[in-house]
Amino acid sequence: MVRIQSEPLARMISATFQQAGAAKTEADAISNNLVSASLCGHDSHGVVRVPRYLAHQAEGFMHFGKQVTTLVESDSLVVLDGQYGFGQIVGKQATDIGINKAQQRGVALVALRHAGHLGRIGEWAERACDAGIVSVHFVNVARSMLVAPFGGRERRMSTAPVTIGVVNPMGDNFILDFATSRIAEGKALVALKGGGELKPDTLVSADGSLSNDPFALYGDVAPGAVPDPRQGPGALVAMGEHKGSGLAMACELLAGALTGSGVTGKGSGPYNGMLSVYLDPNAIDDGHGFGSSVNDYIEYVRSCSPAIGVECVQIPGDPERRAKTERLELGIPLSEETYQNLVSAARERDVPSELIALAV
Repeated sequence: MVRIQSEPLARMISATFQQAGAAKTEADAISNNLVSASLCGHDSHGVVRVPRYLAHQAEGFMHFGKQVTTLVESDSLVVLDGQYGFGQIVGKQATDIGINKAQQRGVALVALRHAGHLGRIGEWAERACDAGIVSVHFVNVARSMLVAPFGGRERRMSTAPVTIGVVNPMGDNFILDFATSRIAEGKALVALKGGGELKPDTLVSADGSLSNDPFALYGDVAPGAVPDPRQGPGALVAMGEHKGSGLAMACELLAGALTGSGVTGKGSGPYNGMLSVYLDPNAIDDGHGFGSSVNDYIEYVRSCSPAIGVECVQIPGDPERRAKTERLELGIPLSEETYQNLVSAARERDVPSELIALAV
């Protein structure tokens, strides 16, 4: 395990994407988003994804230089096409459109189809909270069959994230952000790269037995190859048994079918669909004290006495805030393999040696 400071790591990754053909502003946005996810402790959606992003761009699944196009629009609704652009660009654009509409009309519904990987969805909820807006997001990954439904052993669903952001004007925001699989696919990727073992029963093997071996998801990976989660003989397990499985299906139907992006199945891809609702609390609050109610309840939950072996009770968003504070000071921890993959990607694209981030 090595640690890399976030700023030199971001510069190296941005330079890598620039050498792959991205404009500097786009490369910076992609790099900053991935580094931000790693800083927040979400290594599954962080810099470990750089080689896969580069591979998807080279294979034509994601494209530099794309902007959202508007297909349908009314005062409080908009349907957008991401044109298979990088999610760090089109996701931000979709979020900003939703924020602006909610600020003007009190509520907004944004349907985004055909987006490249949108990264950590919690970042879009945080962006809305920073603007004083509550948001709810349903996401699917069209053509990305990774998760077995409850009681099954074969892939039928994507990891289908759900995110809710509730702004707290008086303190820390509530940011609930999770995949509907027991673990995000990227966590299996981190484990495959030497970042620690998975918890038991996170995957199901081809024979129907539960497992924690990433082989079930990736199969045999040739040396130097980019791991492809579509190639393994098994599947991820849905979180929460029938409840998580049902929620994943809801994401497929809302973020996939309703947006027009497409549900999980065989075909081209993968790409993201996202259905988002944005709410301005000021348009709803009739003087009953939304802000104080949110803050008081958050502190009430935190005041709960911890169980044995638990340091303190946290709310959604607390682990990310703690991780960011620690990693800004100590650096981002990476497995040796992940670090070498990043360095190799940079060197293969002739990134200047002075921009190669060094371990601390």
